[in-house]
Amino acid sequence: MRGRIVKRYEDSWTIVVDIGRDPQTGKRKQMSRSIKGTKKEAEKRLAEIIHQLEKGTFTKPQKITFGEYLHQWLKNHSSKLGPRTIEDYELDIRKHILPSLGAIYLSQLKPQHLEDYYAEKLEHGRCDGKGGLSPKTIRNHHHIIHAALQKALTTHLIQVNPADAVELPEKQHYEFPTWDENEVNKFLEAIKNSPYYTIFYLALFTGARRSEVLALRWQDTNLTLGQIQINRSLHRLKGGKLVFRPTKTKRSRRTIALSPSTIITLRNHKEAQRLEWNMADRNPTEETLVFCHFDGTPLVPDTVTHAWQRVLKQAGVDLKRIRMHDARHSHASLLLKQGVHPKIVQERLGHSSISMTLDTYSHVMPGLQEAAAKGFDGILQEPKTEVLENLRDRNVIENKNSPHQKTR
Repeated sequence: MRGRIVKRYEDSWTIVVDIGRDPQTGKRKQMSRSIKGTKKEAEKRLAEIIHQLEKGTFTKPQKITFGEYLHQWLKNHSSKLGPRTIEDYELDIRKHILPSLGAIYLSQLKPQHLEDYYAEKLEHGRCDGKGGLSPKTIRNHHHIIHAALQKALTTHLIQVNPADAVELPEKQHYEFPTWDENEVNKFLEAIKNSPYYTIFYLALFTGARRSEVLALRWQDTNLTLGQIQINRSLHRLKGGKLVFRPTKTKRSRRTIALSPSTIITLRNHKEAQRLEWNMADRNPTEETLVFCHFDGTPLVPDTVTHAWQRVLKQAGVDLKRIRMHDARHSHASLLLKQGVHPKIVQERLGHSSISMTLDTYSHVMPGLQEAAAKGFDGILQEPKTEVLENLRDRNVIENKNSPHQKTR
């Protein structure tokens, strides 16, 4: 395979590569590419193209914009995503990514384009003019862009993934507001007559997500062994449709052990549900949702969240205003403060890794460093005593033999 460089202008070159003959016509086939820069840069590019052609990895530039490709990628990728995730991706792409990057050709997208986009969004990304997007949101946008470009790379639409070379804004450490044990007890006492009492109790005592609690069926509970199985979640889509989805990751599918008080609370709730349904000549089954309307249909997640906010406001006690999702954080914080191993907390919450648990809740683990140091000291107490005695004896001998000691 041969190639040559033809000078066009002072800093412009045409790369011409012979790629054999057409098997049908027998005519010689050539491929040409234009490049700006020095002759040395053109020669380097020629060598790269020949090498890629010989290996079969050469990608022909496509006349497709990044915006067009994003739509195509999301359509093909949607089967691997949850419905809420698809909606979030669609919103981020339509509202933010397309207006800034959509018109650029896919093959011409550079790291500088992405860095400029992230910097712009950090500075003034919000539509209401009140400031930019958070570093976390920027990182979410980057996740979408990188995943789409990585697929383009593996399908040979581009030669490199420009998102690999982009420096992202640092993560911001956010300390979630939580309740201590006194605040949890105050809240439960204040809402003991609420129809949502058991839902909130389970959220506080298991750390399960709202979507996971509302998707529970009686077949997912074992009140004899004191366990619940988390294997799916409930979501409300943009149009109002309620859908059940399997949990997203293997770690999210988990068994959570229940405390004795939680077992009693769930048993009382089950009996109350049975009595209510019996009045209408109906009986709950193993498929029945633990928390549902009288006709067995699921509760709307946003309605439960609004109920949390409402009962918290009406409780009339001195409590921090926290979100329902912060019940999950409160559960984890209380466990860690009791000295429960972070690995156990990770398993109960369904985190993908223990590092995620430690990063999220490091601020609620005071004294762990000090406790570790004291524990290590306790293990080596006897050797430490011998070392100190040896050092003391040696210092006494050295002092006796020192010139200053003899002079005295």
